[in-house]
Amino acid sequence: MSKFNVVALGELLIDFTNNGMSAQGNPLFEANPGGAPCNVLSMLQNLGNSTAFIGKVGDDFFGKMLRERIEKQGIEASGLVQDATVPTTLAFVNKLANGDRDFSFYRKPGADMMLTADDVRANRNLLENTEVFHLGTLSMTDEPAKEATKLAVSIAKESGAVISFDPNYREPLWESVEDALEAMKYGFENCDVLKISDNEVELFTGMADIEAGAKKIQKEFEIPIVFATLGAEGSMALYKDFVVKKEGYKNPDTIETTGAGDTFCACAIDYIRRNGLNDLSEAGLSECLSFANAAASIITTRRGALSVMPTLDEVRLFMKSRT
Repeated sequence: MSKFNVVALGELLIDFTNNGMSAQGNPLFEANPGGAPCNVLSMLQNLGNSTAFIGKVGDDFFGKMLRERIEKQGIEASGLVQDATVPTTLAFVNKLANGDRDFSFYRKPGADMMLTADDVRANRNLLENTEVFHLGTLSMTDEPAKEATKLAVSIAKESGAVISFDPNYREPLWESVEDALEAMKYGFENCDVLKISDNEVELFTGMADIEAGAKKIQKEFEIPIVFATLGAEGSMALYKDFVVKKEGYKNPDTIETTGAGDTFCACAIDYIRRNGLNDLSEAGLSECLSFANAAASIITTRRGALSVMPTLDEVRLFMKSRT
């Protein structure tokens, strides 16, 4: 039996999220632990999973803070390497008037980019002892992390892990859109579970019809299950010959959307881990989408993500209040 339910690899960073204005009229930013892969693991921990992370931060104040935070959340941190020469990656997240987000990254380079194949080999025991391995594309923007990511996927696949992939496209971090599309293609070719947003579907396929675009990706790359998110409008699951759709929980208390996709992704992974990829039902997937939509809605009412993921009871109570 595997030691871990889910292991993830990728970026762990500080999200500086806008938290109002100072008395002098200057914007105030709160230092929130972040990074999509660990956000996903944090929610998975709240759902009762055992998790571990592989990645790199700086040997600085922020790196030490991040290690402490993921350990506090229960995530196994033995695979987290601290780089003595490259600082922890920072992201500044500013909410726009339309509710979307504007990102400014300090990552030229950032420690997460410096994960090496040797770092992965040193932690191959984590990859060989997990039911699910989760990744995104941001660990493939630059070398040496790109090579390290592909090695990790290879080890996990050879060990029989289910591969989960979320592109998590962030335009400012790519040299070109073509490089990002190549990384997405690699993920599609290797994953068993895909979580993808509506804008990523459109970017990859050029199709404004998200259901049709998601079906195209699923068919071309023979992905067993695809979860497509539509922001506040909800989500859909594409499995075998049917599509399940659920409306989102529009939340008047929403303050920012950081971590919403990661929260949804964690709920989807949790469902697949517990139920497998064979013989999933429309009713079961409908329940999965409702739960994941609710959890994602809750996180939009909080600043940051990793440290403030909703609990199982919070999601259930939220859903009950909306029925």
